[in-house]
Amino acid sequence: MDQRHGDTIAENRRARFDYEIEDTYEAGIELRGHEVKSAKGGAFQIAGARALVRGGEVWLVNAHLPPYQPKNAPPDYEEDRARRLLLTRAEIKELTGVLNEKGRVLIPLRAYVKRGLIKVELGVGRTRNKSDKRDVLKKKAHLREMRNA
Repeated sequence: MDQRHGDTIAENRRARFDYEIEDTYEAGIELRGHEVKSAKGGAFQIAGARALVRGGEVWLVNAHLPPYQPKNAPPDYEEDRARRLLLTRAEIKELTGVLNEKGRVLIPLRAYVKRGLIKVELGVGRTRNKSDKRDVLKKKAHLREMRNA
């Protein structure tokens, strides 16, 4: 495994297909104690999640994180609640400017453990249209054929 990024605990495989990723950022994520153990156990799901900039903060929405021990979870625990992402003020300012351009979105690409902390790799990208997706599939098929030949 690549030592720079640690162990991957969740991956959004569809993101690189649906979006043309132009830039990536590394962000920490604010979790409660019992959520950390659940995430490190591999229960974190970021497929279909988005990151939004609201009020000078970046939030991860639609990410699913079930409790580590469901019977011991707090009664008001929400699995799909918005979680704050930790970035520097300069990065947030830069993201705000970039996301104001039409068609730009902030997508979580993967979550991983780095030096005991859970990090999220965010990608800034544009939505691909249907013909772009077809081109990507053709290129993949071509590379696969060349590799097998």
